[in-house]
Amino acid sequence: MSEAAALNDVVVRRAGRNLLDGLSVGIGEGERWVVLGPNGAGKSTMIRLLAARMHPTSGSVELFSERLGRVDIFELRPLIGLASQELADSVPGHETALDVVVTAGYGVVGRWREEYDDMDLDRARTLLDAFGVLDLADRAFGTLSTGERKRVLSARALMTDPELLLLDEPASGLDLGGREELVRNLARLAKDPATPVTVLVTHHVEEIPPGYTHALLLREGTAVAAGPIQETLTSQNLTRTFGLPLVVEQHGERFSARAVQLD
Repeated sequence: MSEAAALNDVVVRRAGRNLLDGLSVGIGEGERWVVLGPNGAGKSTMIRLLAARMHPTSGSVELFSERLGRVDIFELRPLIGLASQELADSVPGHETALDVVVTAGYGVVGRWREEYDDMDLDRARTLLDAFGVLDLADRAFGTLSTGERKRVLSARALMTDPELLLLDEPASGLDLGGREELVRNLARLAKDPATPVTVLVTHHVEEIPPGYTHALLLREGTAVAAGPIQETLTSQNLTRTFGLPLVVEQHGERFSARAVQLD
């Protein structure tokens, strides 16, 4: 199987500290990956590499068989859909939800002089509808709740029909109802063959949507385990990842984790 993305012995060093330390992982066509780990594990750094928004200190990052540092990143970025808190913080508060989505076509935030045709606007509305927020199309982004913003940004990430979809903690800050609605939407996308290769970052196994095929567990910038989700998401691996005794349970197509009760 060909790889949509690959990190090969990647090190990212900032301020004398390794954010990633010898990380290697290959992401194949048709796969849906979840990346789990504690704060500071390197998850968001990995997403920035895959989004072509950062270069490694050493090692190599390949996206669609092109190596970062040897290709024009502005040719790669339209192939990548990204939803992250960093992106959310850059959206002007007065921007409407519809414009937040449609401006992905030019890779910008904040509509200015770009022109969009009816087909662009129709696609943006269709994506907002898919995430249950079409009724917010004309609302200012700054007036939306955390959950509404997350769904708008998830819609934006799909606007350009990307080949790689990156979702950095899309459920953070959501209440139970908002989380479950988002998980349901992501599960539907995961099971659709037309959906691009997807990488989802989360802290919680409860947020893994049905249909995800692979898992990467990170701790201190290195991979504790990586591979098919049923083989990787084990109590032993999760215990090593988070540094305390944990038990992983599966309920149908969903997972949960809890700490071991010690006598």
